Amino acid sequence: MERARLLPHRRRILKGAALAVVPYALLPGPRAGAQTPAPDHPLAEWQPATHANYTEANRPATHPIDLVVIHVTQTDYSGTLAVFQHPRKKVSAHYVVRSGDGHVAQCVRESDIAWHAGNWEFNTRSIGIEHEGWVDQPGYFTDAMYARSAALTAAICTKHGIPRDRAHVIGHYEIPGTDHTDPGPHWDWPRYMRLVNSA
Repeated sequence: MERARLLPHRRRILKGAALAVVPYALLPGPRAGAQTPAPDHPLAEWQPATHANYTEANRPATHPIDLVVIHVTQTDYSGTLAVFQHPRKKVSAHYVVRSGDGHVAQCVRESDIAWHAGNWEFNTRSIGIEHEGWVDQPGYFTDAMYARSAALTAAICTKHGIPRDRAHVIGHYEIPGTDHTDPGPHWDWPRYMRLVNSA
């Protein structure tokens, strides 16, 4: 008998459940037929960064785009995507290129400002491309990675009218004020730029 008195009444449980659902019921649902837009690069897979890690914009209308910045992740592919999807990390790039097969993920729209350069002015005017690997381990810089990344960079340059040269396709280490060294001494710039210009 004592046990029966401790159990909550069924009506109270249902009332509490209904109150818990009300805030969610008031939220707008997805628009009928709404779909995630396709990635900017047709060969990329959409893997969005959290909204907390980039700035929404309307580039190039709000900020002209005149640079592509080459990065190396210093972690693996899945770890990079996880960092960009973690709201406290405050970092993102537009694209990530996987080492083994050159697979490309897009994490931030080209029209938005990714937080990749560590310099606000350079973030506003650039597209950031991360490459899976470590700066001191050249084995990560595979033929597939170079080829797919170069094709991506060439497409970005064509789309935004960016010259395909080293003044406009730069390494993270070339950003003023940075303490980063990527893509590092093993990144083959002559080879990469040949691939960009032949794509």
